[in-house]
Amino acid sequence: MAKKKFYETSKPQETAVLVAVPNYRQTDEQTEEYLDELAFLAETAGAQTLKRFVQKLDKPDVRTFVGSGKLEEIKAYVKEYEVDMVIFDDDLSPSQVRNIEREMQVKIVDRSLLILDIFALRAKTAQAHAQVEMAQYQYLLPRLTNLWTHLSKQKGGIGMKGPGETEIETDRRIVRDKISLLRERLRKFEKQNFEQRKARAGIVRVALVGYTNVGKSTLMNLLSKSEVFAENKLFATVDATVRKVVLENIPFLLSDTVGFIRKLPTKLIESFKSTLDEIREADLLVHVVDISHPSFEDHIAVVNETLKDINSADKPVLLVFNKIDQYLEKRQQELQEEDMNIRPSIEDLKETYMAKEHAPAMFISATDKLNIDALREELQRRVAEIHFQRYPNNV
Repeated sequence: MAKKKFYETSKPQETAVLVAVPNYRQTDEQTEEYLDELAFLAETAGAQTLKRFVQKLDKPDVRTFVGSGKLEEIKAYVKEYEVDMVIFDDDLSPSQVRNIEREMQVKIVDRSLLILDIFALRAKTAQAHAQVEMAQYQYLLPRLTNLWTHLSKQKGGIGMKGPGETEIETDRRIVRDKISLLRERLRKFEKQNFEQRKARAGIVRVALVGYTNVGKSTLMNLLSKSEVFAENKLFATVDATVRKVVLENIPFLLSDTVGFIRKLPTKLIESFKSTLDEIREADLLVHVVDISHPSFEDHIAVVNETLKDINSADKPVLLVFNKIDQYLEKRQQELQEEDMNIRPSIEDLKETYMAKEHAPAMFISATDKLNIDALREELQRRVAEIHFQRYPNNV
């Protein structure tokens, strides 16, 4: 009797190679770290990274971003290992995408498109879908000519969600019409959000901000005792989530907002205006930092820069260093291995300029619930201060 054949019906994971073109001022350590982040973005989008290519240049090649020799090297690898796509850690011009695609004959994805793809994957509400779709169409508009036409029979996968899946009938006129419709839809959402915020007028508002994947959603769950989706992937939260919290009989609204990241696409920031209004209209920002990350200071700078971009840099801030459990674990490992660069103790960290600038800065672990009571007390003190300024007769 012949054996019954079973066919694999699940979609195979897409494979990718990463490409970075740092200038000579960027250190090798920084380049490696930025590529680690790009690999994490690719993994979050569902791709497996096979190899990394780096070429230091004063400035990227205007035609193909990398030099001709490096382009041939990448092309040979892509062909030999049948790689599905090449992901660049920078934004490419429409002509660069076309030129590289013509050479490689595979999908070419730049940093903005990859981030947009993850947002499309993570969007849960109708508003978030509309915001992401609008940013995608704005990205697509100058890139319509022959966009991945050789891949038309293999549609789907990274970079092909939402508007990327349509046929090339998406000419400029149609795309502009779609952008207009989405803009109108988003205006209606904005109006609804404005009415909701107006109804909440008077109550103190606190917004959690920070680099992506620092543990804001886990902290939100702890403070609000509610279930907000939290996952160890980039951009687990895309929609702003608002919860009412009461500490020592003082009510306030706590919102969990989208995480920031290095080189966050400008169009995405524009599209997420109403979501970012939760930050703009907050009375207090709780800036959550992953202290265990080797570049947490850079992350703080990225968040501060983004806050400046959305006119929210002058708000009162409570700095919260999260993931001290992982930080202490790594420090213990360094001590055992007698590492030359042992990270400072938590006590030493409390003496740094960052902690003193934001005194009292809080050091917590949301996962292990370390120092959460101290954070609650400080948060309650800050909220009560704002509340009694607003309602002096309630003292």
